[in-house]
Amino acid sequence: MTYVFQFGIVLDHFDRMLAGAWLTIRLAGLAMVLGLAVAVVCAYLRTAGPKPLRALVGAYVEAIRNTPLLIQLYVVFFSLPSLGVRMDANEAALVAMVINLGAYATEIVRAGVQSVPRGQIECGVALGLTRLQVYRLIVLFPALKAVFPALASQFILLLLGSSVVSAISANELTAISNTLQSTTFRAFEVYIIATIMYLAIAVAFRGLFAALYWYVFVRGRGR
Repeated sequence: MTYVFQFGIVLDHFDRMLAGAWLTIRLAGLAMVLGLAVAVVCAYLRTAGPKPLRALVGAYVEAIRNTPLLIQLYVVFFSLPSLGVRMDANEAALVAMVINLGAYATEIVRAGVQSVPRGQIECGVALGLTRLQVYRLIVLFPALKAVFPALASQFILLLLGSSVVSAISANELTAISNTLQSTTFRAFEVYIIATIMYLAIAVAFRGLFAALYWYVFVRGRGR
């Protein structure tokens, strides 16, 4: 059986795929920024916070890291409305992605915090700095520098994992691709183009992270 590729049919709808890709980029970008903020706060609470908060953060991390992102997405989108919290598909996708990334990134940032030499922390304490000041002024920068490659990899995994939000009808790249293949019946062509687009987005983000590392941790440190 000979299969004849017909990319022209799919390219006629390429603007829809671009719109889906743009939503994927926006969701992933926002989730990366907000998830990192959650991780920085949670890493501080887990390393220097009071015991009840340490236990609470630990429970959050373990619960999220040991359950599927899809289930977390369903809880946010389908379960929270029963408590009066209603979000559209894109908002629910973003919240679920932030919660998921926050848990994974918390452990990565915590590993970076623990890699900072104890002597530097003791010097900060000796200077009369509070725990929060020590964390913000002394610990955070070298900790993030140490774990930046791991964080970048986690960010890329989140970007690629964002395809599951199509399950709640968020119109990102995978959802648009599924719709197109069901209407054009050109599954090979649709998913080949979607694969290329995901690859391009991931490579672009990796380049962005490399530039960010150089600007913040290499060039920025020398100023």
